[in-house]
Amino acid sequence: MPFIPHTSEDIKQMLATINVVNIQQLFDEIPKDLLTADLSSLPLGVTEMELMREMRECANQDAGLQCFIGAGAYEHHIPAAVWDIVGRGEFMTAYTPYQAEASQGTLQLLYEYQTMMARLMDLNVSNASLYDGASALAEAILMAVRIQRKHQSHRVLIPRTLHPYYRQVIHAIVSQQNIELIEIAFNEKTGRTDQKALAAFDKQEITALVIPQPNFFGVIEEVDLLTDWAKTQNAIAVAVVNPLAMALLKPPGQWGKTGVDIACGEGQPLGVPLSSGGPYYGFLTCKKEHVRQLPGRIIGRTVDAEGKQGFVLTLQAREQHIRRAKATSNICTNQGLLVTASTIYMSLLGPEGLRQVALASHHQLRLLKEKVAQLADVKILFSSPCFHECVLQFKTPVKKILQALATYRIQGGFNLQPVYPELGECLLVCVTETKTSEDLEQFVRRLREAVSAVREVCV
Repeated sequence: MPFIPHTSEDIKQMLATINVVNIQQLFDEIPKDLLTADLSSLPLGVTEMELMREMRECANQDAGLQCFIGAGAYEHHIPAAVWDIVGRGEFMTAYTPYQAEASQGTLQLLYEYQTMMARLMDLNVSNASLYDGASALAEAILMAVRIQRKHQSHRVLIPRTLHPYYRQVIHAIVSQQNIELIEIAFNEKTGRTDQKALAAFDKQEITALVIPQPNFFGVIEEVDLLTDWAKTQNAIAVAVVNPLAMALLKPPGQWGKTGVDIACGEGQPLGVPLSSGGPYYGFLTCKKEHVRQLPGRIIGRTVDAEGKQGFVLTLQAREQHIRRAKATSNICTNQGLLVTASTIYMSLLGPEGLRQVALASHHQLRLLKEKVAQLADVKILFSSPCFHECVLQFKTPVKKILQALATYRIQGGFNLQPVYPELGECLLVCVTETKTSEDLEQFVRRLREAVSAVREVCV
């Protein structure tokens, strides 16, 4: 924690110099409804020792909990070597590799990362990462609009099976750029994007179709049909995928007859800890013909005058490097430390190791579904195959069930009621390779007790 040496008098002098009354005035452009009005839960004027004790106590509240929450951020085993290597000073202090001659290590690592992600997605090109999965999707949509710049209108079809937070983020980023986002309904029985709802847009001018895999419900979408439909409409196919799942499922470059144009998503499952919500990073890959529309930076491999291998910044389509009017994005820097972790993680596990992690996660979900199916008043909602998440439907309030599970130190899942009210009382549950048979038995036993307790209270 940095030490801030400014006294009250120092602050007054600085504010007077810039003709500002108080510190709050420096943030007057922020809407009032976004400002935190009350910090009464935080202590005032404590010592460093007291503050560290407070932080440790807060951290202990999360310790030892069994986590069955997924919803875009997943608990996976991370080999100890990953963050031991990432924690080395060479990586911890590295920044943007502007000077290639002084940044060969960083450049090589980013090159290896790009190669791995391109192969995992079975596409030609990857950039050096973005802020997170949601902003990566927003950039993918903006890419699609630039590719389809001759269109009279820019209409992008967004399945309602896409992560609800992703939908919020892309709306915030692209809604002011004359881009129309149109939601596509899902089938209530399968949990997949409704082909009939999609057919309503046949022969219309569509800029892009977003295709999640797996979707937010954990369901495996019919990606071949969706990709081919996009191609028949001359629309850009944009895949949003769990990268770990692509070690087991068909990668986006093989969907349909010709594959998708762009694939993106959240890189957190590849060696990045949950860490109370971040930071994470986003990945973005595409076909070679779209490389000039790819935001961020791309590292290339070459040889010098003596024939020695070297790494360089091949493309830098950023506002810092070219005329602003020509820049593809205002993405200024990538999540380099997290990309370092993912590169080491993928290197250690290799293709077969990634596949085994994905397979183990899927196997654990199958076991959980078999056990949950025996519970009264609990229904597995959708009939389609799932990866490592599924939706459970209850007759009692999910919020209260989660509260009951929390008393057993179990984080029971993601409450879908606020974001998908049409489904009723539903819970999104996730399991990964970190869960044992005993963990699953305990979860089902405690879930039975929680449902029973809530039912008695509600009656």
